[in-house]
Amino acid sequence: MSVILTEEEAKALLKKVMSYSKSDECEANLLGNIRGNIRYARNEVSTSGALINQNLQVQSAFGKKVGVATIDEFDDASLEKVVRRSEELARLAPENPEYVGLLGPQQYKSHSLGYVEDTANITPDTRAEMVFKSLELARAQKLVAAGFLEDQKGFSAMMNSKGLFAYYKDSGINFSLTVRTEDGTGSGYVTRGYNDVKKLDTVAATKIAMQKAVGSKNAKALEPGKYTVILEPTAAAVLLESIYFDMDARSADEGRSFFSKQGGKTKIGDKIVDERVTIFSDPAYPALPGAPWAGDGQPQEKVSWIEKGVVKNLAYSRYWAQQKKVKPLPFPSNVIMEGGTATLEEMIKSTKRGILVTKLWYIRPVDPQTLLQTGLTRDGTFLIEDGKIKYPVKNFRFNESPIIMLNNLEMLGKTERVVSTESNANYMVPPMKIREFTFSSLSDAV
Repeated sequence: MSVILTEEEAKALLKKVMSYSKSDECEANLLGNIRGNIRYARNEVSTSGALINQNLQVQSAFGKKVGVATIDEFDDASLEKVVRRSEELARLAPENPEYVGLLGPQQYKSHSLGYVEDTANITPDTRAEMVFKSLELARAQKLVAAGFLEDQKGFSAMMNSKGLFAYYKDSGINFSLTVRTEDGTGSGYVTRGYNDVKKLDTVAATKIAMQKAVGSKNAKALEPGKYTVILEPTAAAVLLESIYFDMDARSADEGRSFFSKQGGKTKIGDKIVDERVTIFSDPAYPALPGAPWAGDGQPQEKVSWIEKGVVKNLAYSRYWAQQKKVKPLPFPSNVIMEGGTATLEEMIKSTKRGILVTKLWYIRPVDPQTLLQTGLTRDGTFLIEDGKIKYPVKNFRFNESPIIMLNNLEMLGKTERVVSTESNANYMVPPMKIREFTFSSLSDAV
């Protein structure tokens, strides 16, 4: 059996699974995925690999007693066996008071934006050629490159005993690269992610990382403190993630998040950041398509989460929505922050004195109530004076909340697709110029 099933093949297999069920309710989730990668370090390829994964998860319920079993074999005997196992576990399980039952058939706004044949057809030779072009540049300039390129194609499908069926196919490629000078004093970084391999230019990306590596040699120390900063999208994304991950209505209602208010209320309807900030999700967004259905089968629609600085929505699980007598709203399958019109060069030119930040890493939460985060700059940090990059500076530790950051917004650039260095998720994030960004101490990181 092929690893990547068509919609018809997935439906046929899942119908067979449903036919074995003797429980009150049954749900099956099926996925198949093929990944290929190539890794290099010290200007040499170190590993090349492939991963093939296909599995089936079956959930059975008797009343509110729920059991789950998983299998990666698909002959008839194995399919029946995994259903029986899930039913046995359900009978042994205590009642789950938050089990809300299964959804019936749903209407999804299906699209094929996430699956690109050219990406799905990448071969080891394709990967090798893309990486060779990157290595060739680094070697010619006597720089030291280390990178990782990974592509994937796959599908996911679900069906339940109430007649719901969903199917989605996608593909993607991510590339990340660190370039260092031979003496190790200069470092540059770049990352790129796309559904369509034709959009990935490893030569252009490598040139950016090389330029930052050479430019960051012999960095000078600056006093920690509050600075105007220009955050490239790679740096901004890892701070914005802490907002995205916190957009849960239950946590807010129970007083456990930034979105909580005194008296058991939430910040829905409150203005929390600069009015230029709009964050939304849309599974059919062309540059960052997402699945048109959530893990529990709910349709994914276009949703505004923060609009002109005001909180418009938080995610409600079906259980919590029932408790609060509101409509459920799943966590999004993609997140887009709208940008402005400024280029990075225009941001730099407009800055009297500030810091250009390529990357933030080792992000850790400090205070969940304010979303205060700490971490380090890395791989290219530069002083800007009188609208020009003056010289490289030693890296800093920062302590900053993305909420405060987005209230100190001065300029926004054009939104672009970026890969988070913390979660490896893809987002649409603009470069941003921020005033009074807090650097708390110096770091010896390069």
